[in-house]
Amino acid sequence: MLTRNVADGIHLIEHAYTNVYLVEGDGEVMIIDSGLPAAQHEISGAVRSLGYGPGSVSAIVLTHGHFDHVGTAAKLRTEFRAPVLADPADHYIAAHPYRYAHERARFQYPIRFPGSLRQLGAMTMAGALMVRGVADVHALDAGSAAVLPGAPQVIPTPGHTAGHVSLHFPDRGALIAGDALVTLNPYTGHRGPQIVSGAATANSAAALESLNALAETRAPLLLTGHGDPWTAGVESAVGQALAHGAS
Repeated sequence: MLTRNVADGIHLIEHAYTNVYLVEGDGEVMIIDSGLPAAQHEISGAVRSLGYGPGSVSAIVLTHGHFDHVGTAAKLRTEFRAPVLADPADHYIAAHPYRYAHERARFQYPIRFPGSLRQLGAMTMAGALMVRGVADVHALDAGSAAVLPGAPQVIPTPGHTAGHVSLHFPDRGALIAGDALVTLNPYTGHRGPQIVSGAATANSAAALESLNALAETRAPLLLTGHGDPWTAGVESAVGQALAHGAS
């Protein structure tokens, strides 16, 4: 489902409880995260409905390399002739999206948290177990981000993965946090600001520490990899996530 202008020139695509963002600027658009395989046609259609096609998609930017964020990256790169960018520390995961560090066994979560079955089931049906990685990924850093639509500030937010980054758009009052901070945890089904469970987080202590960098942006609007936009300000979201702790 496409929701236009959750912030000025920033559009949200939600598919199988996983969020993709389109950011416009200077006659171009970039795709931030690429969802799961079944989302390809929805993402492609949304890009084209905004009036963009090959040559006007500047980049596919990954906040990190997990399977639910790289699921359509290779195919969209081919379709729109756009480079894929990520922090170099996550290039290996992007190419091998199931070889990622995590603190806890994943199989226990549906048993401990049966409320997660709706999210995990939808993600599985959307191709979560059939993601092909993407190689030849370019480096995302301050220099490469400066020429992207909206000229986002790249904020390192390691913990969920070693190379996780968030993207701050000060002029638009928005922060795209990827999975550094979510408002829906797919592994528990719990809603509200929190970090993702140890089933998919490499270092929960580091993830909680990275929340301070998000709070420092003071962004009014928080946009996450899973869950609804948080409109009460990133500082309040960080406060709730710190109180929630790890799971």
